[in-house]
Amino acid sequence: MGVVRLGICVSGVYTAFLFWAIAQERLSKPFPSTSAPIHQSPQHPLPGDKFPSPLFLNYAQALASSLSALSYLLFSAWRSGALKRDGLWTVLGVNTLLGAKGETRAGGRTEVLAGATAKGTAGAEQAVQANGAAGKTKEGSTVAEPTPKRSLLFLLIQVSVFQTMAGPLGFLALRHISYPTMVLGKSCKLIPVMLLNVLLYRRKFSSHKYIVVALVTLGISLFMLLGPGGKKGGSDSAWGLALLGINLFIDGLTNSTQDQIFALYPSYTGQQMMTHMSLLIQLILLPALLLPLPSHPLSLLHHLPSPLVVHLRPSLPAPPIVYSQPAAITSLSFLSTHPTALAPLAAYALLGGLGQLFIFETIQHFGSLTLVMVTVTRKLFTMLLSVVVFEHELTPGQWAGVGVVFAGIGVEAGIKRRDVMRRARRD
Repeated sequence: MGVVRLGICVSGVYTAFLFWAIAQERLSKPFPSTSAPIHQSPQHPLPGDKFPSPLFLNYAQALASSLSALSYLLFSAWRSGALKRDGLWTVLGVNTLLGAKGETRAGGRTEVLAGATAKGTAGAEQAVQANGAAGKTKEGSTVAEPTPKRSLLFLLIQVSVFQTMAGPLGFLALRHISYPTMVLGKSCKLIPVMLLNVLLYRRKFSSHKYIVVALVTLGISLFMLLGPGGKKGGSDSAWGLALLGINLFIDGLTNSTQDQIFALYPSYTGQQMMTHMSLLIQLILLPALLLPLPSHPLSLLHHLPSPLVVHLRPSLPAPPIVYSQPAAITSLSFLSTHPTALAPLAAYALLGGLGQLFIFETIQHFGSLTLVMVTVTRKLFTMLLSVVVFEHELTPGQWAGVGVVFAGIGVEAGIKRRDVMRRARRD
């Protein structure tokens, strides 16, 4: 069942985000306006307008994600009878969110202090075995772990803030570095995820995990760097590289904290986390959508106290702060005058919500390292598919990268097969 579940998760992530990327690319291009001048014609169309607010796009996807997760939870609970047996708050994880005080592990057995279910416990144990956990022994059992000092709600707010910050930082970094550099940096995402798991939460991984992470990271880097256009894209500024580093650090914080949540609260499911995180992200984004914001946020730096602003513009006066209309108003106005943007916006939000279902299922049962491995290899497998279907060609360096990645995946598969055989013999 574990192999089947992983196959479904990987297929779901690949399929949903393949079409999601198409919708995202369409949203980045201009849309024609219904209020265009009369002299515009199909033969001589005027340039359109681009979608005005990425915050609105993020809010739409968070809204779709929460609705997708709610629908999944309610339908599954209704089908299994859990909705009538346990009640709505338990199905939605509200009892765990507000009342759980943590769960302890001892001698490979999970003792639930508040609101755990057998299904959640089993899922947590799978996550521990798949991704490592604090106190894990070589045989896969766990030692006692203290009650967490931070509540589940605090950890979820922390992850939601991280996830909300990551997207804008990535877009800002892309203004100062080339796209190949951004892709190459994201290909190394496995390293901060593992590093922060170890440093922040003292999670111990099997030695082969470090080998797998190194091989996959090296292989993906070779694949991206040695492609036909891998060395192009212009210069990269130190500021842009610093922003990319911060973005990767935040990604590592997000994934490692999600692992910690599932380790501490085995009854908490991926779909419950998805629901709560999506709602929290909407609450975080709502003020930014409804309030007027500076048109150029970096202009605020010039109005810092004088000892700090001297280093920014020592001889020129500080530019005035110009506030723009609230993003919600400009976005809704844009949709009313550019109706062709509605379809790609709906596809972007709904496909993102569907893909998130598979993402949180993967995190819950297999851990964030497996998830990141799936996401960073998605482009590689997409390119391999295009080689088969469209007869595209890869460079020798890219084929070398493919070989290194598959070597890492082979090590992981071989170790898992050995562990499965050992457990089968013991049983």
